[in-house]
Amino acid sequence: MVSRKPYHLAWANHNLELGKHTCIMGVVNVTPDSFSDGGNFFDADTAVAQGEKLAADGAHIIDIGGESTRPFSDPVPVEEEIRRVVPVIAKLAQRVSIPISIDTMKAVVARQAVEAGASMINDVSALRYEPRLADVAAECETPVILMHMLGDPKTMQVSPAYDDLIGEIRGFLEDAIQRCQTRGISKSKIIIDPGIGFGKTVAHNLLLIKQIQDFQALDVPILIGSSRKSFIRKILKDGHVDDIPAG
Repeated sequence: MVSRKPYHLAWANHNLELGKHTCIMGVVNVTPDSFSDGGNFFDADTAVAQGEKLAADGAHIIDIGGESTRPFSDPVPVEEEIRRVVPVIAKLAQRVSIPISIDTMKAVVARQAVEAGASMINDVSALRYEPRLADVAAECETPVILMHMLGDPKTMQVSPAYDDLIGEIRGFLEDAIQRCQTRGISKSKIIIDPGIGFGKTVAHNLLLIKQIQDFQALDVPILIGSSRKSFIRKILKDGHVDDIPAG
């Protein structure tokens, strides 16, 4: 087994030790239509209570999102996304000491979320949807999570295909890191996410997990978002996957 490089992520009044052990991100979707918990925490007070529970259960980061990125989902207007997430973040920031991450692709949403108490930005588009999001992260000196996605949520699961799965995703993330640095974000504040379930087949997801060490060459912490994804259900239901590529 390849040993994991430790990273010390320090900013504002937060510290995360990454690599020495696995840190857990607890997710609260303030949406009616997310794939795993859509509607469960659409009420602000219920969402805050869930965030507090996740922190008490040992989560190291709480991720708040107001726009579903499940396959074939439609985008949410900026005003509605702000209405969903900002009150939750404002209340939760007063009740938990761990970092709160705002899951958004929009600069205006990110800025208002940070002003309300969020201290990380999680962008599933890796700054492709709205490059100005990088300016918010740089100005606020917040860590940013860059995820690989093939296309957008509306199209990503329509016959996803790669000539070189690992190489293409690694190259995509390398470019995203460089874009961040060009916009003034320190590499010490960048985390990458290979995007399990975002424009990938079951076989792609399994190969990503199998070869996750291939992304260590990018020299930044790696986030793996595998929980409750449909490929797990398929494996448990079918008992096998026929199209796992060699690698």
